[in-house]
Amino acid sequence: MSVNRRTQAGRDRDPDHRRPAQAPARERRSQAQRRQHTRQALLDAALVQMDAGVGFDALSIRSVARLAGVVPTAFYRHFDSLDELGLALVQESVRTLRAMLRQAREGWPPPEQMIQRSVAILVSHVREHRAHFAFIARVRSSGNEVLRHAIRNEIRLFASELATDLVRLPVLREWTTDDLQMIAGLIVDTMIATIEAILDVPTAGSAGHPASPETEAEIARRAEQQLRLIMLGVPHWRSRR
Repeated sequence: MSVNRRTQAGRDRDPDHRRPAQAPARERRSQAQRRQHTRQALLDAALVQMDAGVGFDALSIRSVARLAGVVPTAFYRHFDSLDELGLALVQESVRTLRAMLRQAREGWPPPEQMIQRSVAILVSHVREHRAHFAFIARVRSSGNEVLRHAIRNEIRLFASELATDLVRLPVLREWTTDDLQMIAGLIVDTMIATIEAILDVPTAGSAGHPASPETEAEIARRAEQQLRLIMLGVPHWRSRR
């Protein structure tokens, strides 16, 4: 086999992409980087189609792969099915938000400051990842039971993690587990309602910024008030074991 033919055979063994122009040696990515790039391209392609109005159950592996710039068989190197891709989108959206809100509670600042910080993070994250949360909002009421169950599970984990953190507050140290879960659920429900309200605000351009900043600011202000009201009731609640 000649040198040219051996080079061509090496290219043919990379079945994911459609033979892009060869990059300089210093820019070549490792195999793990290429796999991650392809996986992310598939996730992004699914979001783009759904953002354009295609329902999740109407997606096809062929259309997702085509938009991602890979051959259809490459899809199965990253996901066993479209449901598995959807689960990855759910995890990517919710877990990042959970981590950011956990950071907002670090050091346990005064409740007023923690509420403001948490709402600001929530609004900013939803704005920057609008397509992810629009997907979750639609799937929560869709017919796909696999994804609906995954979202419910992520919300339960969100509330459980928050309840575990809340017990560090002196006023909540004697509360029962059930009551801690109750107040954590109220806080998480408020956040979910805030996310849905933000998604209802039209955007201006492709950057995800609201067409009506005043409306988004009012949503944030209302979320802060609701969270304050929840916390104001804490000292008056008698948690009994």
